[in-house]
Amino acid sequence: MDLYIYYRVRSEHAETLRAQAAAMQQCLSREYGIVTGLKRRPEERDGRQTWMEIYQSVPNGFAAILERAIAQAGLASLIDGQRHTEYFLDVPTCA
Repeated sequence: MDLYIYYRVRSEHAETLRAQAAAMQQCLSREYGIVTGLKRRPEERDGRQTWMEIYQSVPNGFAAILERAIAQAGLASLIDGQRHTEYFLDVPTCA
């Protein structure tokens, strides 16, 4: 199962968020053997950017692991509003 999390960040916090999120994802990738990604929409609105964290093939219980990592990285203070979390499964292409 893959995990996608999107949220908004004020433009003045974007570089700090990028550095802290990238470091957090690197640690999670190394420790849990998952592929991570960090993306953002190209446009800004009202001084805010939309960012997305990606975690592929996460293990069971990863949501709790991620919440601890977010708290340790201090990401919550950089995010403007709520984090929106969605899970997706791979769809088999052949029967």
